[in-house]
Amino acid sequence: DNMMNLELLFWATRETGDPVFHDIALKHAETTLKNHFREDGSSYHVIGYDTLTGNVVQKNTHQGYAHESAWARGQAWGLYVFTMTYRETGDERFLQLSEKIAEFILNHPNLPEDMVPYWDFDTPDIPNTERDASAAAIMASALYELSTYVDEQKSSKYRKAADQMLASLSSPDYLAEPGANNHFLLMHSVGNHPRGSQVNVPISYADYYFMEANLRKLKLSSGDRL
Repeated sequence: DNMMNLELLFWATRETGDPVFHDIALKHAETTLKNHFREDGSSYHVIGYDTLTGNVVQKNTHQGYAHESAWARGQAWGLYVFTMTYRETGDERFLQLSEKIAEFILNHPNLPEDMVPYWDFDTPDIPNTERDASAAAIMASALYELSTYVDEQKSSKYRKAADQMLASLSSPDYLAEPGANNHFLLMHSVGNHPRGSQVNVPISYADYYFMEANLRKLKLSSGDRL
């Protein structure tokens, strides 16, 4: 999720002309690509580094079920940020990783029919556990953008999946009645399940990326660039 901050650094270089912000963001993205991801395209949440050597000393997943599990929102962040990093750099490595993450998510046997993931893809109490609407909102928004960088077949697949996610999130199962849900749009998000924090509640970034995904869908539907 630290990768989400890189967009600000890329913007800072465009605004100031100083390449240092872009260079820092690129190095961070390259290090994350190298150390966070497994062969199947899933990712760890937090990597611990030796502060003197830079060597990896720990690979953890603090907000997921287990260190080796695929925490749903972590996979969503990865999909979103490496798609964004490809947009900002044009580096094919980041596009390839984005596609690999997308395929991991969309082909996972534990992804529910309504396309709103459980809070962790590997928690043993599936299907009797919480969904994470925030993860679905982030995934949908990312898939709309990713669909603009790939071939026609993949583009259609990614847009269809994003449409399905948005349709589910826009249904009464997840979209609150106006004035209810403490005035949040979406119900049923999960912050930190292992610690019992923000479990099955509304969360601000769920609403943010839900709105962004809807705006991206409207733009693509009208033939506009994102």
